[in-house]
Amino acid sequence: MMRLSNPKQYKALSEMSDEDLMIQLQEGSIDSFDILVNRYSDRLSTFLFRIVGDTELSADLLQETYMRVFRNRHSYRNIAKFSTWMYTIARNLAFSEYRKGKSRQLRNLHEISRDQEEISFDIPDDTHSPEDHTEYVLQERHLQAALEQLPEQFREVVVLCDIQQLTYDEIAEITALPLGTVKSRIHRGRVALQRMLQGVYTPEAAG
Repeated sequence: MMRLSNPKQYKALSEMSDEDLMIQLQEGSIDSFDILVNRYSDRLSTFLFRIVGDTELSADLLQETYMRVFRNRHSYRNIAKFSTWMYTIARNLAFSEYRKGKSRQLRNLHEISRDQEEISFDIPDDTHSPEDHTEYVLQERHLQAALEQLPEQFREVVVLCDIQQLTYDEIAEITALPLGTVKSRIHRGRVALQRMLQGVYTPEAAG
């Protein structure tokens, strides 16, 4: 694997699209993977936490998501949007495996190896500590508690739409649902969430 040391080359990579970075990664550029990790860690960790409601588990899922992105990098095709492809991996992990309560030993990213070569990656620590803002903390707790009360089919689409700001088309691709079903579930999820959060929080402020 190739790691660049030239700051100019790294800067050029950092200005590339996600899809071009994946092409670079497929060609052996680990710096491209580092950039993708930094680009998406905050959003992806928020998504996973909103789905599973557990900080430690969502951190493990984040690590596993990136490991799968790396392991499956050669299966990615540029006809697909990278973020949609990655969210599909994260979503499937959260719903298909870990929410069933299966115990799984997760390896840290620094343990990934290929061709006997150890590769290390750093996931930035995006943990926020809003203790200084009591009202914000209380609102966040109410929001998370309400999200956890939503049926999973409503929770995931509301999180993807109102918190992750993805389009209906992107959500339909990630969930493998018809567009009409996505729109219906978002509407029903929002209505249920607004009832639970009346006077406390609104989905529009959930980002």
